[in-house]
Amino acid sequence: MSGPAPSITSDTSATDLVGLEARAGSVPPPAPRRRPTWHEATVASVAQETPNARRIVLDVPTWPGNDPGQHLDLRLTAEDGYQATRAYSIASAGDGTRVTLAVDRVDDGEVSPFLVDAVEVGDALEVHGPLGGWFVWRPTRSSRPVQLIAGGSGIVPLLAMVSTHQELDDPQPFRMLYAVRTPEDVFFRDELAAAEAAAAPFALTVVYSRRSPAGSSTPSGRLTREALAAAVLPPEDGALVYVCGSTPFVEQVLTWLGELGHDIRDVRAERFGGS
Repeated sequence: MSGPAPSITSDTSATDLVGLEARAGSVPPPAPRRRPTWHEATVASVAQETPNARRIVLDVPTWPGNDPGQHLDLRLTAEDGYQATRAYSIASAGDGTRVTLAVDRVDDGEVSPFLVDAVEVGDALEVHGPLGGWFVWRPTRSSRPVQLIAGGSGIVPLLAMVSTHQELDDPQPFRMLYAVRTPEDVFFRDELAAAEAAAAPFALTVVYSRRSPAGSSTPSGRLTREALAAAVLPPEDGALVYVCGSTPFVEQVLTWLGELGHDIRDVRAERFGGS
């Protein structure tokens, strides 16, 4: 394929957006502040993010900026005219014209193998956005805390929230629970370390399902309800909760949050699938 590629939020990293979720009784999402449209993009840089994922920075001269948590559609066109479009979460936010994606390869996917293995600096792509108004965090004057829960590449849209929180030195308490397989599978390692060291209140807990870092006193293992309860803010804190990951991960986390007493109306969830 040349130019762009197929659709959805992150193959597991840019996120194949299979769906946004607004629970019954929740406050309606605010309308997006920037009108989405198609834009010509050029690949400005590529870098290995994990053994299976790639960070891709796009130069989009007409990009109007985006809010933390929004996504875009990315379209690829083959030489025979065939087109494929996928929705990808955006790891960056703000008014700049550089857009950062992080794409995890799905071996039988239609788009992610091209983006991870073949796309090069200077390649032309097409993107449509910014999209989404529900799974978005915007700074407020409220002291209401924020709880982020990510599975694998589900951290992509949440990283935009963390970075914005840090850049604005926002006083709202932020906490993140991040579930990955091994230390090598952690996305945005440097950005997360910088957020932990910044003045804006941020706490990170990483759960490793297959192998913990050398010297860790915590054994590896899948996320459990008990581990979730110990890592996230308690229900009485009234946090706004964002959950992003694969459909099974998100469904399990939502179930546990409800069982632990969290008000599901305060939870915003985004799922991804293969692409």
